[in-house]
Amino acid sequence: MTENTRPLALFDLDGTLADTAHRQRFLERSPRDWTAFFAAAPDDPPLPEGVALALEYARECEVAYLTGRPERCRADTVAWLAAQGLPDGRIWMRRNDDRRPARRTKPEILRRLAREREIRVFVDDDELVCDEAERAGVRVVRARWAVESAALKDAQEREGRT
Repeated sequence: MTENTRPLALFDLDGTLADTAHRQRFLERSPRDWTAFFAAAPDDPPLPEGVALALEYARECEVAYLTGRPERCRADTVAWLAAQGLPDGRIWMRRNDDRRPARRTKPEILRRLAREREIRVFVDDDELVCDEAERAGVRVVRARWAVESAALKDAQEREGRT
C-alpha cells in the first residue's frame, strides 16, 4: 500500500499534541500579544496522550496535521514535530491573514480532503471544531487531555488566530 492511498489521520497541534499552557499568558493581556504567543511555540512540551495516539495511528494511516497556526509558524512547527518524534506529514496551516474561526476553516479543509481520501480520524481539542467536523461526516476524537484555556478558546472563536 503506498503512502498516498493510506487513510489519513489528522491531528491538531495546540492543545492536542502541544501543551500551550506556558504561553497562555500572552493571550490573557490586553491587547493580546500574538507575536510572543507564537514565538514561544517551539518551547511547548508535548502532550503524551496526543503523541501516543498519533504514533498509534501512524501504523495504519498517513499522519498529517491540521492547525490554526499561521503559515509564518511553519518552520518552527516542522522542527517541533520532528523533535517530538512525531511522523513526518503534510501540514495544513492558516494563511497569515486568515482570521476566520477554526470552526469554519478546519471543516472546510476536512471536506475537501474527504473528497479525495479516506479520513480515518480527526483529533482536535476545540469542541466547536469537533462538532462541525462530525457534521461533515468525519470521525472525531476529542482531545480532552490538556488544561483548557478560556483565553485561547475566546481567541480561536473571536479572532481566528489559532
